Amino acid sequence: MTGASTGMGASTARELARRGFHVLAGVRRDHDADAIRSTGVEPVILDITEPEQVEALVARVAGDPRALHALVNNAGIQVNAPVEALPMTQWRWVFEVNLFGHIAITQALLPALLRSKGRVINISSVGGKVAMATYGAYAGAKFALEAVSDSLRREVAPLGVQVVVVEPGGVRTEMATRGIATANTLAARMTPEQHGRYGSLVQATNTLMASGTASGLTADAAARVIAKAVTTRRPRTRYTVGRDAALITRLTRMLSDRTLDRVLAANLRRHHPEGAVRAHSG
Repeated sequence: MTGASTGMGASTARELARRGFHVLAGVRRDHDADAIRSTGVEPVILDITEPEQVEALVARVAGDPRALHALVNNAGIQVNAPVEALPMTQWRWVFEVNLFGHIAITQALLPALLRSKGRVINISSVGGKVAMATYGAYAGAKFALEAVSDSLRREVAPLGVQVVVVEPGGVRTEMATRGIATANTLAARMTPEQHGRYGSLVQATNTLMASGTASGLTADAAARVIAKAVTTRRPRTRYTVGRDAALITRLTRMLSDRTLDRVLAANLRRHHPEGAVRAHSG
């Protein structure tokens, strides 16, 4: 399990341990390891963008007589900014963590999963189905992860390995709080012209994100869905987490792009600062 320091990752590691699995829980810092270490949960220092740490995990798995049942790719970061205003270094880092790191660890552990006929669980997002304003980099990486998951599933299904995508909506974790802080930092670096174009949009997106997180599922509830994807004998190819995710994914199939644009804009409009709403409306 990658990204197991907090939130859904930590909750899922504990849930799987309760179900009898021995979980190698990837964390990035020693104090996170101390916090999650428990019966059935073995923390491992793992930054999925560091090849040496990925190789160390492969060696740990190879040295264990037990079969590898599943790889849960949960690590990720949230970075929100308008396409124009997000520096290219940030674009590359978002894809490095949210896409390429997952591919690297999947490649590294796939031989073990092929031997055990195990499964890969990729934690995507409702952002892997619809890209809201300021979500270009985050959603772009998640859309790509969904595509890679589809391709991988079709490659390894004949070999006995299952690939499952989990698409959470609002979940009450620290990720959204960190994402809002990052969005504010990036907004502070925008030029005056960019701030004039997008300042109120960033504020509205942050307010919407905070609202969606506060009303979302608990990390433990999300963990139960992920654990189901890990343990069900015949899992679906995709699971949504939360009613908001189920609704949005349904809308993407039913509505035209323009209609969906209007629905998303109307939902976001009520979160704009009042003066900005009047200005945009006028």
